[in-house]
Amino acid sequence: MLVRLLYASRAVDTSPAAIEAILQQSRSHNTTSGITGILCYGGGVFLQAIEGGRNAISELYGHIQRDARHKDVVLLHYEEIAERRFGGWTMGQVNLSRLNASTVLKYSEKPELDPYAVSGKVSLALLEELMATAAIVGRP
Repeated sequence: MLVRLLYASRAVDTSPAAIEAILQQSRSHNTTSGITGILCYGGGVFLQAIEGGRNAISELYGHIQRDARHKDVVLLHYEEIAERRFGGWTMGQVNLSRLNASTVLKYSEKPELDPYAVSGKVSLALLEELMATAAIVGRP
């Protein structure tokens, strides 16, 4: 059974090297676990959707909750799915430098990434729009 999980967290270390290390580890692990997804990062905040088998997603989310590189981990949305929406990526990353602030403002009170201030469904809608309007890096 396929599931999709959406969560937010804050980075403990916001250096480019630390963020890149998280992405590299995700891409390496996710390929072997059949997990696909997309990561949006900005202002020290991660917004990530992951898809795959229920057990693999549950195990990964548990790991993320215990990972010292993340804090304030919050589950935003969880659902059973018939098909993957992010199947083309082992872990795609939204390039926020190519993002128009009005896109984020469409979904929130301020033009900054803050998934803690909106519902999970709104965060998922934002990710879908970012996929359609922003550059995605990390395609395998």
